[in-house]
Amino acid sequence: MGDDKWILYHTSRIEIPVPDIHYGRKNADFGQGFYLTPDYDFTYRWAWQDAIVNKYELDLKGLRVHSFSRTTEWFEYIFHNRKAEDTLDSDVVIGPIANDTIFDTLGIISSGYLSSKEALRLLMIGPEYTQVAVKTAIAVKQLKWVGSDKVTGVKEYQELLKKEQDEYEKLFAATMEKISEKR
Repeated sequence: MGDDKWILYHTSRIEIPVPDIHYGRKNADFGQGFYLTPDYDFTYRWAWQDAIVNKYELDLKGLRVHSFSRTTEWFEYIFHNRKAEDTLDSDVVIGPIANDTIFDTLGIISSGYLSSKEALRLLMIGPEYTQVAVKTAIAVKQLKWVGSDKVTGVKEYQELLKKEQDEYEKLFAATMEKISEKR
C-alpha cells in the first residue's frame, strides 16, 4: 500500500460504515472529527469486552493533510483545540496522541502551575501512538469501511495497558519531581 492509502482502526460499541465527523468532542487533541489509528494493537489496548473494531482504508490523495510529530507546534495545536479553538484548515490531521489521559497535563498548564516548555516535557513521556483525525466531509468520502471485528481476549490487552500506564505514572512523577526541584 502506498503512502496515499492508510489502513486505520476505530473502536466503538457498534459498526460504523459511515462515520459522523460531528459526533465527537470539539475539544479533542485535533479538534472535532472522527478519530482513528493505524496501530492495530493500540486499538485493542483501549477496547472493552464486546467492543467492535472498525477497519477502514483512507485515501489521502487530494486531501489537505497536516502531519505532526511531538514538537512545540503539535503541543500548541492541541492546547488550542482543548480550548475548542481549531487553528488548522485541514481535511485530515495526523500525529501523536497527547499522553495526558491519566494526568491532565494541559489542565495543569492552564492553571498556571506549569510553563509550556514543562508541559511539553511531560507530554513527551511514554510511548508514542499515532492518531488520525478525519475532519471534513470530503475526507469522509475517501474513508472506505473495510469491515469490523468483535473484540475478544480483552484481558491480555488490558494487562498490557495497565503495565504501560504504571510505567507512565512513574515517569510522570519523576519528571514532575525534577521540574519542582528546578523552581
